[in-house]
Amino acid sequence: MSSCPHRLLAPLVLFGLFLLAACGIPGAPQAPSLRVPEPVDDLTATRKGDHVLLSWSPPTKTADHENIRQGGKTLVCRGINDFPMVHCDQTVDTLSDAQVEHWTKGTMVARHEYADTLPVAVQKQFPLGQATYAVSDLNPIGRTAGLSNQVLVPLAPTLPPPNDVKVDVTPEGAALSWTAAGSPIENPSLHFLYRVFRRHANDDKKPEVIAGETDAANHSFLDRNIEWEQHYLYRVAPITQVQLASKEAVEVEGDDSPTVEAFTHDVFPPAAPTGLQAVFSGVGQKPFIDLTWAPNLESDLAGYNVYRHEQGAAPAKINAELVKTPAFRDANVEPGHEYFYSVSAVDLRGNESGKSEETSEKVQ
Repeated sequence: MSSCPHRLLAPLVLFGLFLLAACGIPGAPQAPSLRVPEPVDDLTATRKGDHVLLSWSPPTKTADHENIRQGGKTLVCRGINDFPMVHCDQTVDTLSDAQVEHWTKGTMVARHEYADTLPVAVQKQFPLGQATYAVSDLNPIGRTAGLSNQVLVPLAPTLPPPNDVKVDVTPEGAALSWTAAGSPIENPSLHFLYRVFRRHANDDKKPEVIAGETDAANHSFLDRNIEWEQHYLYRVAPITQVQLASKEAVEVEGDDSPTVEAFTHDVFPPAAPTGLQAVFSGVGQKPFIDLTWAPNLESDLAGYNVYRHEQGAAPAKINAELVKTPAFRDANVEPGHEYFYSVSAVDLRGNESGKSEETSEKVQ
């Protein structure tokens, strides 16, 4: 019986020794980091004509949240009517690490850009379809953490840029004209038009604006919203409006026409006033003749000049300053004389219209 305590003690001693030994044993071995770049999450795509401009920020961390010290290649992927892509459907280009720097001297580099060209045959085959784009960053041994965020681009074809764009300054505004370089395809879900853009030639602080647009069947546009004495630059871009099966409407902007310049120098006088009438008054008071006429409607009208003459004499201006309203009182008249009157309109830059039709009145 005296040996029983020793038999119970031996296993406890061995268990204690096992625990002490376990404190110095490392845990289960971990798989080494593959050092694959984390997927890009800010890819954007902009289409202009047949070209798609992709832009993204190259990753600076691995999927294990370590700094990237040595990058690998980057695949530019494109799918047709495949969203979301599970794999890189078509590799349209493979960029070397030298083309896409991930980490430079401890700081993140600027966004990277890549321009892809959509095949014309694909646009014609799938005019209502969409292309899917993504990028996939590889580590030096060709492994990846997966595709980036994916972006969609319409495949609808655009018209070629117009030729022979010209601009003439007219009294109504800047008149643009051009020659079409192609014909729209027949598809009820596609609408083709031309959009005219205008910007100031000598002032980069003023943004470019849309002057207007016209259907593709028209090859001219009148920009009425100009300011006089300005240098403008115009470009014309074909636009394709697409009605997708999802009921969403999108636009694709084609390549630009050559830029044309216009100097809106105002050498255009207002229209000659109309409806001139003269009425004599003088009973019991100093005689005078009141003139009235229909107002001119030009937005840049400055005022009117009034001309008078007697039979056989040349007309002479009788107002010292421009008349601001379509009315004038001539108090410098003599009894027994007949006076002939006409009026002209003057704009803000001093352009004067021709004279109105004459009217006459006799002082009693």
